[in-house]
Amino acid sequence: MRFCSNLVSLSSERSQKVIVIGKPDDQHGWKAHGPTVTSVNPSSNKPIATVVEASVEDYEEALKACDAAKKEWMQMTAPKRGEIVRQIGDVLRANLNALGRLVSLEMGKILPEGIGEVQEFIDMCDFAVGLSRQINGSIIPSERPNHMMLECWNPLGIVGVISAFNFPCAVLGWNACVALVCGNCVVWKGAPSTPLVTVAITKLIAQVLEKNGLRGAIFTGLCGGANIGEKISHDRRIHLVSFTGSTKVGQLVQAAVNARFGKCLLELSGNNAIVVMDDADLSLVVRSVLFASVGTAGQRCTTCRRLFLHENIYKETVDRLLKAYSQVKAGDPLVEGTLLGPLHTTTGVKVYQEGIEKIKKQNGVILTGGKVIEREGNYVEPTIVEISNDAPIVQEELFCPILYVFQFKTFEEAVEMNNSVPQGLSSSIFTKNPELIFRWTGPLGSDCGIVNVNIPTNGAEIGGAFGGEKATGGGREAGSDSWKQYMRRSTCTINYGHTLPLAQGINFGSEN
Repeated sequence: MRFCSNLVSLSSERSQKVIVIGKPDDQHGWKAHGPTVTSVNPSSNKPIATVVEASVEDYEEALKACDAAKKEWMQMTAPKRGEIVRQIGDVLRANLNALGRLVSLEMGKILPEGIGEVQEFIDMCDFAVGLSRQINGSIIPSERPNHMMLECWNPLGIVGVISAFNFPCAVLGWNACVALVCGNCVVWKGAPSTPLVTVAITKLIAQVLEKNGLRGAIFTGLCGGANIGEKISHDRRIHLVSFTGSTKVGQLVQAAVNARFGKCLLELSGNNAIVVMDDADLSLVVRSVLFASVGTAGQRCTTCRRLFLHENIYKETVDRLLKAYSQVKAGDPLVEGTLLGPLHTTTGVKVYQEGIEKIKKQNGVILTGGKVIEREGNYVEPTIVEISNDAPIVQEELFCPILYVFQFKTFEEAVEMNNSVPQGLSSSIFTKNPELIFRWTGPLGSDCGIVNVNIPTNGAEIGGAFGGEKATGGGREAGSDSWKQYMRRSTCTINYGHTLPLAQGINFGSEN
């Protein structure tokens, strides 16, 4: 079931007119009885299309259909489920450029990043296909004679995915590809401000399911707001809820899911830092910091927001960064050569402006930027700020292109500053010293879930587990053994003998 409006047409890939309509209850199972929302182009703040969201009644119908479909999907062999995911990857690959342009148009990230995000979904499909033949348990030696212990992994049932505007496509891929090959049905609520991406992805997946004679409800897409997210969080039929968003909302989701003894996977705020030692390759540092702090207009959870520079290379590095920032081209994200697209919403611009005011009040010195760009759309200047590490604003995630720079004297001081914020997602150090590399990645180094060396804080590969610690939520998505979160583990002990020895040598009466 696909519970959102059916897209009819777009006049052009940069349409400024509201010409997309909903067709509730059409022959393909699309339903929409909720409020009508407008998708807005952040480059111009002009409407692209209107979409009819799902109502609470639509949600209930969707979950009934999904719950009915789960037994069929759970009983299909894992390699066969992998074959379906392979086909999803193929249909995404066939539409890579069109989907990438849609992501850039609706979200605002530059076109290479929009295409890259869809490619990440495709890569996850490829990863999950291989995984479908490797969902292995363990055989464990038993202390009892004629006994065998083993682990069985079985699907949870239904996985709910609530994704955010900044990655309206890839985050679904991290979750859905793995959840599907593990035997779970998926219920997805995309961000309310990127409904066109939600509709487009859902329609493509629906094509694959229908082509294979499978129920569309195996993957259920929902356009909706907070009311639909609350329903997913409280619904006992949904065994795992994967939520991407702010720490504040994530706490509410976690409380609701924990109250019903469900499982929760949280990818929340980041306040990421790069540490630069005095032996670092500064050319590599400048390129990395530029991408990490300006990429996606600072709207990645892995964006670099804090830069710690050793006192010996502080001035040279800042000077190089200021030169690099002066060359950043802001503009239409669909135009080749643009490096800085708009913030996603006018609210984001307001957060940027309020952040700049707080920085000034907390004795921050703006080295470059700090202003709204006077042009159509939600454009702001990428900003570098000198400020005390003790300033309260440093503890926050503003989600815009503001970079704080600090000096340090010793490696230990840099690690302490890196770990001094509530969040713990991504971090990186630039150094050629092997000792510092292993101290950075060791128990007394960075306390983040992602601990890089000589690369930026963003741009993670799908093969590794993605996620963070502390107020970032502790969840892990994408590669490595993240698949275990989408399954339930059963420890099975099998007695193939004719006696009943007990563990730990316990004798509980004579055996007859």
